[in-house]
Amino acid sequence: MAGHSKWANIKRQKARVDAKKGKTFTQLSRAIIVAARNGLPDPAGNFQLRTAIEKAKAAGIPNENIERAIAKGAGTYDSGEANFEAIRYEGYGPGGIAILVEALTDNRNRTAADLRAAFSKKGGNLGETGCVSWMFTQKGVVRLSGTVSEESLLEAALAGEAETYEWLDEAEGGGVELFTNVANTENLVQSLKNAGLTVAESELRWIPENIVEVTDEEQAQALLKLVDVLENLDDVQSVTTNFELVEALLGLAE
Repeated sequence: MAGHSKWANIKRQKARVDAKKGKTFTQLSRAIIVAARNGLPDPAGNFQLRTAIEKAKAAGIPNENIERAIAKGAGTYDSGEANFEAIRYEGYGPGGIAILVEALTDNRNRTAADLRAAFSKKGGNLGETGCVSWMFTQKGVVRLSGTVSEESLLEAALAGEAETYEWLDEAEGGGVELFTNVANTENLVQSLKNAGLTVAESELRWIPENIVEVTDEEQAQALLKLVDVLENLDDVQSVTTNFELVEALLGLAE
């Protein structure tokens, strides 16, 4: 098992978006609604829902808002609102950089138009489904916080069938991130908890198969501006790219 992986490096140019900017109440509530609709409305039997609720609580969303979102997803709350669906969009940034955008929307046409405009204005273009997704693999990612010894980490990681892990520096919030296949994410979380380790969060994340190193400052600035614009769209939940800034340009992402 490798102790270091470039899988998490993509988070170094924009840092951890959730930690820096925070997800809006609307985005987190939508995630709960979709998770409750796609599975059981009970977090005890729905890992996706449980994860969405944990993130919502961490962001300070009141319990009544969380319960209302679950009810909307389960169809037991008559809000008169449209139904949301999860959609993945794909495109290219300046220099042909691959970009995956995950959205939750109640209007596909509006979301596609907003994304197309954002890509176009910032030097990229929205592509067809499948145009860049082959460059990424979705993984379950579990982050541990607090002090973790290498010995206890290895033992728990092997028991939970983690594929690899990476130590995070203080700028990334510290702790350790462990990676596993999507279907094994819940098992890994439980194994780590059984070992007495503190699970800070878990999520599904798209990991680029190969990293493209960006050395040109003008291209780097254009890419960062595009990512910012995409992330600020109301329907967008996450943005993943396959580029990494060279060390001399890391200050641009701060």
